Amino acid sequence: MSNKTLIIGAGGVGNVVAFKCAMNVETFGEITLASRTLSKCDAIAANVKKKTGVNLNTLKVDADSIPELIEVIKDTQADMVINVALPYQDLTIMDACTQCGVDYLDTANYEHPDTAKFEYKEQWARDDQFKEANIMGLLGSGFDPGVTNVFCAYAQKHYFDEIHTIDILDCNAGDHGYPFATNFNPEINLREVSAKGRYWQKNDNGEGKWIETNPMEIKQVWDYPEIGPKDSYLLYHEEMESLVKHIKGLKRIRFFMTFGESYLSHMKCLENVGMLGIEEVEHKGMKIVPMEFLATLLPDPASLGPRTKGKTNIGIFAKGIKDGQKKTIYIYQVSDHEQCYAEVMSQGVSYTTGVPAMIGAKLLLEGKWQGKGVFNMEEFDPDPFMEELNRQGLPWKVMELDEDEDRRVD
Repeated sequence: MSNKTLIIGAGGVGNVVAFKCAMNVETFGEITLASRTLSKCDAIAANVKKKTGVNLNTLKVDADSIPELIEVIKDTQADMVINVALPYQDLTIMDACTQCGVDYLDTANYEHPDTAKFEYKEQWARDDQFKEANIMGLLGSGFDPGVTNVFCAYAQKHYFDEIHTIDILDCNAGDHGYPFATNFNPEINLREVSAKGRYWQKNDNGEGKWIETNPMEIKQVWDYPEIGPKDSYLLYHEEMESLVKHIKGLKRIRFFMTFGESYLSHMKCLENVGMLGIEEVEHKGMKIVPMEFLATLLPDPASLGPRTKGKTNIGIFAKGIKDGQKKTIYIYQVSDHEQCYAEVMSQGVSYTTGVPAMIGAKLLLEGKWQGKGVFNMEEFDPDPFMEELNRQGLPWKVMELDEDEDRRVD
């Protein structure tokens, strides 16, 4: 119980992280949950106490304010800060951690509030800052990014001499019963799926470059184990940016996510009338951001847990060479929304993000993943993380396929 852990963020993912840290209290010790809205922290703490018997401390903090963050980190004497606030706040929390000399972890890369762009540039630029503070920053310890990075590292270590192509596949076959809702923060979700797609590929000269596509331009129907065929659309996702640096022999990497026709129709309509805009407009003498206003109208993702049924399937489909022979595998994880809610009172999308955040922090606190500076998930030995996935509620499987086989049905 000597460790002290500070969790910042009290949304759906913050709820899962709080529960899972409490379930591993022998590692996380004294746990504090902090957020801009103290009532959300108190509600989570009450549920955690009821289900696990573990007491959580709660505090109010504005994660946009470095002085407030420093004060909270010092008051809690935290050994580890788990950032599950908004991606807009990654940099302020990172800077507060370096000033306090405390290890840092997040689940998604920094996003500028005024620019719909996803990249690690500004976080990677803090590598020297973290080294000088003699601390470690672990970026993207969610599922995708996060577990998918570790799956790639595990495949590289155990199944391939070279991985030539990777498709990251994210299928949510859950049904919450609403005509339209997002499974995580509406702003982040809608910015992500309405942006232009990108994938990375080497040309005939061996030069790698990013290829841009229109939103939802590339579609495939993929047969997901335990779920079945689903329409899957190419998006840009941040884990590809680091994986192209660390996976040997890579020639192409893409990311696909499933969407139903109802979701896409609603999103297109909202886009057409300007509701996905991220720049201010004037409404009756007031300045509002359309996307922020829309987020207030949509169901709170944290409220979807009791009503969501179905499964998720997230994995990596990799092709490459082992011992001179072609090889194809699919490493994946299936979660059931109702089972997730029964355990931690959150649906599967929050669960599959929150559990890996806890695991990444656990490995840091236990000294199994160590370093000074800023790191992505695939830079460490994947085996301890993969073992923890099985222990902590995210059991995974490896499907070995014929060398030229894929699971496309279109």
